Amino acid sequence: MKYFKYMMVTLFMTLLPVSCTSQKKEDKIDETSKMMVRIAEVEIEPEYLDEYIEILKEESAASVKLEKGVISIFPMFQKNSKTSIRILEIYANHAAYELHLKTPHFIKYKTSTVKMVKGLKLIDMYAIDSNNMPEIFSKLDEH
Repeated sequence: MKYFKYMMVTLFMTLLPVSCTSQKKEDKIDETSKMMVRIAEVEIEPEYLDEYIEILKEESAASVKLEKGVISIFPMFQKNSKTSIRILEIYANHAAYELHLKTPHFIKYKTSTVKMVKGLKLIDMYAIDSNNMPEIFSKLDEH
Protein backbone atom coordinates (compact mmCIF):
# COMPACT_ATOMS: atom_id res chain seq x y z
CA MET A 1 0.00 0.00 0.00
CA LYS A 2 2.86 2.36 0.86
CA TYR A 3 4.43 1.61 -2.54
CA PHE A 4 1.10 2.38 -4.26
CA LYS A 5 0.86 5.80 -2.55
CA TYR A 6 4.46 6.52 -3.52
CA MET A 7 3.68 5.64 -7.17
CA MET A 8 0.55 7.82 -7.17
CA VAL A 9 2.42 10.81 -5.73
CA THR A 10 5.25 10.30 -8.24
CA LEU A 11 2.76 10.03 -11.10
CA PHE A 12 0.94 13.16 -9.94
CA MET A 13 4.19 15.13 -9.66
CA THR A 14 5.22 13.93 -13.11
CA LEU A 15 1.94 14.94 -14.75
CA LEU A 16 1.56 18.29 -12.99
CA PRO A 17 4.06 20.18 -15.23
CA VAL A 18 2.45 18.65 -18.33
CA SER A 19 -0.93 19.82 -17.14
CA CYS A 20 0.40 23.33 -16.53
CA THR A 21 2.11 23.41 -19.94
CA SER A 22 -1.10 22.33 -21.61
CA GLN A 23 -2.98 25.13 -19.87
CA LYS A 24 -0.43 27.68 -21.09
CA LYS A 25 -0.98 26.52 -24.67
CA GLU A 26 -4.73 26.90 -24.22
CA ASP A 27 -4.18 30.41 -22.86
CA LYS A 28 -2.21 31.29 -26.00
CA ILE A 29 -5.07 30.02 -28.14
CA ASP A 30 -7.48 32.15 -26.12
CA GLU A 31 -5.23 35.20 -26.57
CA THR A 32 -5.11 34.82 -30.35
CA SER A 33 -8.85 34.23 -30.52
CA LYS A 34 -9.33 37.75 -29.08
CA MET A 35 -8.17 39.06 -32.45
CA MET A 36 -11.02 39.10 -34.94
CA VAL A 37 -10.23 37.78 -38.41
CA ARG A 38 -12.81 37.59 -41.15
CA ILE A 39 -13.00 36.97 -44.85
CA ALA A 40 -15.81 38.82 -46.57
CA GLU A 41 -16.97 37.30 -49.86
CA VAL A 42 -18.74 39.98 -51.87
CA GLU A 43 -20.38 39.48 -55.25
CA ILE A 44 -20.84 42.73 -57.20
CA GLU A 45 -23.32 43.52 -59.95
CA PRO A 46 -21.12 43.90 -63.08
CA GLU A 47 -22.49 47.31 -64.09
CA TYR A 48 -21.36 48.78 -60.75
CA LEU A 49 -17.91 47.20 -60.55
CA ASP A 50 -15.75 50.29 -61.22
CA GLU A 51 -17.80 52.49 -58.91
CA TYR A 52 -17.81 49.85 -56.18
CA ILE A 53 -14.02 49.41 -56.36
CA GLU A 54 -13.43 53.15 -55.96
CA ILE A 55 -15.70 53.32 -52.90
CA LEU A 56 -14.12 50.19 -51.40
CA LYS A 57 -10.58 51.52 -51.88
CA GLU A 58 -11.53 54.75 -50.15
CA GLU A 59 -13.17 52.92 -47.24
CA SER A 60 -10.38 50.38 -46.72
CA ALA A 61 -7.65 53.05 -46.78
CA ALA A 62 -9.54 55.23 -44.29
CA SER A 63 -10.18 52.28 -41.97
CA VAL A 64 -6.53 51.27 -41.75
CA LYS A 65 -5.27 54.85 -41.52
CA LEU A 66 -7.78 56.24 -39.02
CA GLU A 67 -8.72 53.29 -36.82
CA LYS A 68 -6.14 52.00 -34.36
CA GLY A 69 -7.95 48.66 -33.95
CA VAL A 70 -8.12 47.93 -37.68
CA ILE A 71 -5.07 45.91 -38.63
CA SER A 72 -6.15 45.02 -42.15
CA ILE A 73 -8.93 45.70 -44.61
CA PHE A 74 -7.31 44.08 -47.64
CA PRO A 75 -9.63 43.86 -50.67
CA MET A 76 -8.88 41.69 -53.69
CA PHE A 77 -10.76 40.06 -56.54
CA GLN A 78 -10.57 36.63 -58.09
CA LYS A 79 -8.39 36.41 -61.21
CA ASN A 80 -11.13 34.94 -63.35
CA SER A 81 -13.99 37.00 -61.93
CA LYS A 82 -13.45 40.66 -61.09
CA THR A 83 -16.93 40.85 -59.61
CA SER A 84 -15.98 38.27 -56.95
CA ILE A 85 -14.39 40.45 -54.28
CA ARG A 86 -12.70 39.01 -51.19
CA ILE A 87 -11.70 41.18 -48.24
CA LEU A 88 -9.30 40.04 -45.52
CA GLU A 89 -10.40 41.89 -42.40
CA ILE A 90 -8.26 41.79 -39.25
CA TYR A 91 -9.26 43.67 -36.11
CA ALA A 92 -7.39 43.87 -32.80
CA ASN A 93 -10.52 42.54 -31.09
CA HIS A 94 -14.29 42.44 -31.37
CA ALA A 95 -14.62 45.89 -29.78
CA ALA A 96 -12.47 47.38 -32.57
CA TYR A 97 -14.80 45.76 -35.11
CA GLU A 98 -17.85 47.22 -33.36
CA LEU A 99 -16.25 50.69 -33.44
CA HIS A 100 -15.42 50.23 -37.12
CA LEU A 101 -19.10 49.66 -37.94
CA LYS A 102 -19.95 53.09 -36.49
CA THR A 103 -17.35 55.14 -38.38
CA PRO A 104 -18.49 57.66 -41.00
CA HIS A 105 -16.35 56.06 -43.74
CA PHE A 106 -17.81 52.58 -43.13
CA ILE A 107 -21.38 53.90 -42.99
CA LYS A 108 -20.78 55.80 -46.25
CA TYR A 109 -19.38 52.62 -47.86
CA LYS A 110 -22.27 50.46 -46.67
CA THR A 111 -25.05 52.87 -47.68
CA SER A 112 -23.57 53.86 -51.04
CA THR A 113 -22.87 50.30 -52.20
CA VAL A 114 -26.05 48.53 -51.08
CA LYS A 115 -27.52 48.47 -54.62
CA MET A 116 -24.19 47.24 -56.05
CA VAL A 117 -23.88 44.11 -53.91
CA LYS A 118 -25.39 40.97 -55.37
CA GLY A 119 -24.29 38.75 -52.49
CA LEU A 120 -22.39 38.92 -49.21
CA LYS A 121 -20.98 36.14 -47.05
CA LEU A 122 -18.98 36.85 -43.89
CA ILE A 123 -16.68 34.04 -42.74
CA ASP A 124 -15.19 34.38 -39.26
CA MET A 125 -11.74 32.82 -38.92
CA TYR A 126 -9.17 32.07 -36.22
CA ALA A 127 -5.49 32.80 -36.79
CA ILE A 128 -3.35 29.68 -36.54
CA ASP A 129 -0.07 31.55 -36.07
CA SER A 130 -0.76 35.15 -35.09
CA ASN A 131 2.77 35.43 -33.68
CA ASN A 132 4.10 35.33 -37.26
CA MET A 133 1.83 38.13 -38.49
CA PRO A 134 4.20 41.03 -37.71
CA GLU A 135 6.88 39.33 -39.82
CA ILE A 136 4.48 38.86 -42.74
CA PHE A 137 3.40 42.49 -42.77
CA SER A 138 6.94 43.82 -42.19
CA LYS A 139 8.05 42.33 -45.50
CA LEU A 140 5.82 44.75 -47.40
CA ASP A 141 8.42 47.47 -46.89
CA GLU A 142 10.99 45.32 -48.73
CA HIS A 143 8.98 45.21 -51.94
